[in-house]
Amino acid sequence: MLLLGSVIPAAASTDSRKGDRDGHPHHAHGASMGSQIARVEGSPSPRTGTGERERSNTRSDVRGIDVSGWQREVDWEYWWDEGKRFAYVKATEGTGFRNSYFTQQYNGSYDVGMIRGAYHFALPDRSSGAAQAEYFVNNGGGWSDDGRTLPGVADLEYNPYGEYCYDKSKPEMVSWIEDFHDTYKDMTGRYPVFYTSTSWWKLCVGDDHDFGETVPLWIARYADQPGHLPPGWHYYTFWQYTDDPIDKNEFNGTISQLEAIASG
Repeated sequence: MLLLGSVIPAAASTDSRKGDRDGHPHHAHGASMGSQIARVEGSPSPRTGTGERERSNTRSDVRGIDVSGWQREVDWEYWWDEGKRFAYVKATEGTGFRNSYFTQQYNGSYDVGMIRGAYHFALPDRSSGAAQAEYFVNNGGGWSDDGRTLPGVADLEYNPYGEYCYDKSKPEMVSWIEDFHDTYKDMTGRYPVFYTSTSWWKLCVGDDHDFGETVPLWIARYADQPGHLPPGWHYYTFWQYTDDPIDKNEFNGTISQLEAIASG
């Protein structure tokens, strides 16, 4: 079965992440994971239902964070001391953006002892799924069987620069995602993880797919429970449950199971 920051970062405003009218990131850090889900679906305010306090009934004690250029150089020792044992780091966006802090973040999380992986912010209206998978793998998004590297993630969420579903029909979106999925598998030997929200997936992808058979799900929902999952999955592997003051996540399993995923 697939069971699948020097600073303590503060949240940046979502409005500054949208980009210009031509759809290009106007900020050096690009779009961060979950920023568009928070923008469209909303984050609890005040954020009283999303922190560590209410996680006392969690099914897992394996916690982690995800970061991007918005966090700049991350104090990994701090987050390790806070009990985080895994991390995902933004590597790329589309086929023309790389996280300038990737090396410090990716290597720093590994050096402190975390199990780490990389993620790609997908822009399906810019280029093919294959082209973006190749760009991701060639710029930090690959996988190695060192037992400490997780398979790469396709971050699939609302378009930061235009129409929610990137001007694609559901069949077109499924085809694009299949292209990314298959290319990543061919290049790395591993299937990618998909990060998404149930609402975006229902709106833009639908249920005419079989990704749940191969792809670990990373569900984004800033609440006390992960809630309903996207069509095609019966369980989640990761859950992003808050973005305050940084994106925090729970692994749906034990540390040994997380290590098994990293090991392939």
